[in-house]
Amino acid sequence: MCSEARESVTTIFGSNVFSEAVMRERLPEDVYKALKPTIHQGRPLDASIAGVVANAMKDWAIEKGATHFCHWFQPMTGVTAEKHDSFISPTSDGRTIMEFSGKELIQGEPDASSFPCGGLRATFEARGYTEWDCTSPVFVKENGDNITLYIPSAFCSYTSEALDKKTPLLRSMDALSHQCLRVLRALGNNTSRRVVGTLGPEQEYFLVDAEFVKRRLDLVLAGRTLFGAPPPKGQEMEDHYYGALHERVATFMHELNIELWKLGVSARTQHNEVAPAQYELAPVFGTANVATDHNQICMETLQKVALRHGFVCLLHEKPFAGVSGSGKHNNWSMLTDDGVNLLDPGTTPHDNEQFLIMLCAVIRAVDKYAGLLGASVATAGNDHRLGANEAPPAIVSIFLGDQLTEIFEGLGNGGAKASRQGGELVLGINTMPPIPKDCTDRNRTSPFAFTGDKFEFRMVGSSQSTAGPTFVLNTIVADILGEIADELVVADDVHAAAQAILQRISTQHDRIIFNGDNYAPEWALEAKRRGLPDIRNAVDGLRPMLSSDVEALFEKHGVLSRQELHARYEILLERYCKEINVEALTTLQIAKRQIMPSAIDFSGRVASAVAAIKSAGTTAKSQSKLLADLCSLIDSLQVNIINLQQAVCDTSNAGAIDRQAEDYRDSVVPAMRAVREVADELEKIMDAKLWPLPTYAEMLFLR
Repeated sequence: MCSEARESVTTIFGSNVFSEAVMRERLPEDVYKALKPTIHQGRPLDASIAGVVANAMKDWAIEKGATHFCHWFQPMTGVTAEKHDSFISPTSDGRTIMEFSGKELIQGEPDASSFPCGGLRATFEARGYTEWDCTSPVFVKENGDNITLYIPSAFCSYTSEALDKKTPLLRSMDALSHQCLRVLRALGNNTSRRVVGTLGPEQEYFLVDAEFVKRRLDLVLAGRTLFGAPPPKGQEMEDHYYGALHERVATFMHELNIELWKLGVSARTQHNEVAPAQYELAPVFGTANVATDHNQICMETLQKVALRHGFVCLLHEKPFAGVSGSGKHNNWSMLTDDGVNLLDPGTTPHDNEQFLIMLCAVIRAVDKYAGLLGASVATAGNDHRLGANEAPPAIVSIFLGDQLTEIFEGLGNGGAKASRQGGELVLGINTMPPIPKDCTDRNRTSPFAFTGDKFEFRMVGSSQSTAGPTFVLNTIVADILGEIADELVVADDVHAAAQAILQRISTQHDRIIFNGDNYAPEWALEAKRRGLPDIRNAVDGLRPMLSSDVEALFEKHGVLSRQELHARYEILLERYCKEINVEALTTLQIAKRQIMPSAIDFSGRVASAVAAIKSAGTTAKSQSKLLADLCSLIDSLQVNIINLQQAVCDTSNAGAIDRQAEDYRDSVVPAMRAVREVADELEKIMDAKLWPLPTYAEMLFLR
């Protein structure tokens, strides 16, 4: 690593990626030219060139030390999957040669029987297919001494249903491009040939010393602490955010960057986050599917490199109660193949018709499909953070800022006449010249905020794949752009029709615009008055997926069939149940096998001390009070353990998955909370040497 550290970033970056530069160097010119339109314009892949491309990939990978290849895909488990095959092919004379065919590049055949399918097929129907996503770069990955060629792929069943997160994302990108181009053509743009959704997901995470994690079964199995009294110090001093990096953490980040840069992941920003032991990593923007692949690589690399430095990387949305949880802020925009950001307002956004059409399309989409957007981030982990004063509320609203809000409101009155300008920031220090100031402030409490030339969707959970929220956003915006295009293409006066559309959207969807404090209790009341949904749990949050409007939306744009949509609903609900069940069983095991024995041991010691004091003829008032408190808490803990056991048993027999999910939410989660509350009280009064779990203070502050 030291020698690599001395290399320049430009040398390291993308060194393990079969990039366009490598293609240009290794592929015949005609093959490279035939592949480029597929990568950049979304044209169908010419299968006849696959063999040549595969051979070049194989030679390049072998030079890197690779012996195997794999189709790397993203099933509905929430993590990636891979099956490794070697390049070795036996010959008739007993030797071997290294081969990799075009068919092997394009198509793989993993056993699909053990992946979540939501009822799309029976368990015995095992055949599944992976197909190369040639718009996302192939790369070589080093896992110790094992070096493998990774081929980003989509994953489907034998009957063509999507079984993964990437397939609907790719479909939604095509839908967004198609509808965007229809609008652009109507507005007179005849040069752009493709529009892509771009994504820049900021990744938040915690680092905890691995020795502590080994002693915390809850962190090992559930990814979050199921017990833990608040430490004397949390984040109230506000001294961790952007604070100086601890040397051990900085060393970890240095190696992390090198690993990511080698894989072509453009990790750029890193810093301490709000909570102790919490950090953030942000990349440069990329196309949505590549950015999703890169975020999966990022999460895997975070966890792998953390272990090398004696840390465990926690990606759960709420690893520690009482301090800020972790999100994944998805920065999203739309970019033409000739380099135009369609959400760039320019210097005079009030008369930038193209920008205003795109902006208003997003606003209408978010308002019309707010429930679906909320469903895209509804998880058991996100239930712990959405709605708290640490993350966006569960109420979907849009922050536009002063400049665009004035323009948007003006559209409802026939059009804005001017745009607010930013001016200069003057600090009154002689040595510091005035600097340009943006035309509006930022709002970190907003769940969906315009931040200059993009929208930041801040409700996404830190452990989530970006694919789900992104394909939903792509699809709902494509749907509204389709409505707009339908009006523009038949209009006698396109610009007059565009102004009428803008005026209508401004009038009908002003309720979704909110620039104030999203944490304020008054906002919840105001949002209810406006008719905005406020859904604070995943069970209710997922239900919009079953509406007829959502079914029609996805089928219309070819993103998900009705069967695929309902399968996803069932998979997500089942995952919610399984996660809560694991947490409940882990709670029981820790409570019964660690906390209860330790508490009984300590109470026995206190009882012995009380008896000894009394036998000496001295009163033991304080000791007796402590013993009484301990015995009362131990009794309460036992009662709550029994209640939780019964709740888990009853819920597992609840029948249908939706009823089961409701029971987990309404019975098991409160029963877990009751066990924890008593255990945390015990932690506060027990001998620290006898407490069986590493404390919050140790995990959050010791490095």
